[in-house]
Amino acid sequence: EGKVAHFESRYHLTLLFMPPPDSQARAESALVDSDRENGKRDWRQELTRFHDETDRVLDLVSGFMPEVRALDDAETLTFLHGTISTRRHPVAVPQTPMYLDGVLVDTPLTGGLEPMLGEQHLRTLTILGFPNVTRPGILDALNHQDFAYRWVTRLIPLDKIEATKTLTKLRRQWFAKRKSIAAILREVVTNEPVPLVDSDAENKALDADAALQALGGDHVGFGYLTTTVTVWDEDRQAAEQKLRTVERIVNGLGFTSIRESVNAVEAWLGSLPGHVYANVRQPLVHTLNLAHLMPLSSVWAGPAQNEHLGKVTGTEAPPLLLAETSGSTPFRLSTHLGDVGHMLIVGPTGAGKSVLLSLMALQFRRYPGAQVYVFDKGNSARAATLAMGGEHHALGADGSFAFQPLRNIDDQGVRSWAAEWIAGLLAHENVAVTPEVKEAVWSALTSLATAPAQQRTLTGLSVLLQSNALKAALMPYTLDGPFGRLLDADDDQLALSDVQCFETEELMHRQGVVLPVLTYLFHRLEQRFDGRPTLLILDEAWVY
Repeated sequence: EGKVAHFESRYHLTLLFMPPPDSQARAESALVDSDRENGKRDWRQELTRFHDETDRVLDLVSGFMPEVRALDDAETLTFLHGTISTRRHPVAVPQTPMYLDGVLVDTPLTGGLEPMLGEQHLRTLTILGFPNVTRPGILDALNHQDFAYRWVTRLIPLDKIEATKTLTKLRRQWFAKRKSIAAILREVVTNEPVPLVDSDAENKALDADAALQALGGDHVGFGYLTTTVTVWDEDRQAAEQKLRTVERIVNGLGFTSIRESVNAVEAWLGSLPGHVYANVRQPLVHTLNLAHLMPLSSVWAGPAQNEHLGKVTGTEAPPLLLAETSGSTPFRLSTHLGDVGHMLIVGPTGAGKSVLLSLMALQFRRYPGAQVYVFDKGNSARAATLAMGGEHHALGADGSFAFQPLRNIDDQGVRSWAAEWIAGLLAHENVAVTPEVKEAVWSALTSLATAPAQQRTLTGLSVLLQSNALKAALMPYTLDGPFGRLLDADDDQLALSDVQCFETEELMHRQGVVLPVLTYLFHRLEQRFDGRPTLLILDEAWVY
């Protein structure tokens, strides 16, 4: 409410492979026999190597992130086009092979201190410094903004040997800075150590030494990190305001950032896939910091389709409803995960759980042939049920309709269920259900099945039972007992339709009849579960 724009985040991991220099390739060819002619470099072999390494990375990532998948050719072109264009549309793979610049470029770039991409003003923020300690998802606040942006984290990794050389150089530089030249000369002349040193330089030297230890133990790797956030807008002031919003968030988390001006074009180019030389701002960090800074904590927006109901109905099945989460990310609520549709809604009193259940019931009717059955408490779903043209029944209320559970016992399957149901009533009345009792109940049900349908009642069953103990146990559920008006009718008024609601608040006040009524209703509902999309709602299910 009050918002007109919602945004869903998309994440792409781009891998760049830099082949070894020609000198290294020549040295390799001199030491290793190969099929190369005249020592020429085989670029196809380098491409195969790149494919192999890419597959290894994808297998590694998909092991803990199953949603990750490789883009096909059309998706790759669409992704690359989106990084250099303000127009958002899919890009098809041309049948005639051509260079990428002829396929992707459709928007001019205007350079300068305030570059423009087409009619959009580009503004880029680059992170320079970092807080003392990082945590996972430290930049998650960016995910809650109500405007579009490109958040790019570029890492140029160093191998262990190169990282060791770089860290050793840094440690040596900071260690040498602990004492000035004058202090060193004073030590030489007086042959006494200087009591005061630069504590900051000493701490940084120790920090570099700790980094070397972590690198040597293979706990982390190191690389040059470039983190940029690019915003755009047709209005110059609006673009500046978006940049200020991003800057306020980043600086508030303890980072040091800079609004790019002279380096604006280079910073934007450095955010494009494959550009590793543009944007010289490349602080050295280890891989744990990289994991904390990467955009991996956005709100999940839900599945675009309900695949299970799509298979059931044979049509496209959209999500149950669209909702708004924290920030500006929409959420697509679906009733199924795979073919499992179980759900649990929890929350404090008055938080809107019953309202959500009614909304879900209303929305579920969007699927062809859908059925909705609600066990309500407090008439919270009455309005929704009547609005859908359904039937609302108040169980246990004065003048409410009654059931005839034994009406169809002439059917063998129903009679078997009725025998178990009667056994449950007897057990509820503390009667031991022995084989003799089961035999007596089955014999009475078989005899009752030959009677007219109107006479197949609990009273009729009680008459056919020979045991006074069994008759006494069934008495509360006959017309002579307190629950007979609900369970001992001579006509079953329950005619199930596609939408029905059963109000159970009054029923819950009569504990002795809750179990028989609910088990009978669930039995009747099971007969309606024929493969069609069906939503069964239990409000305040803990009461049952």
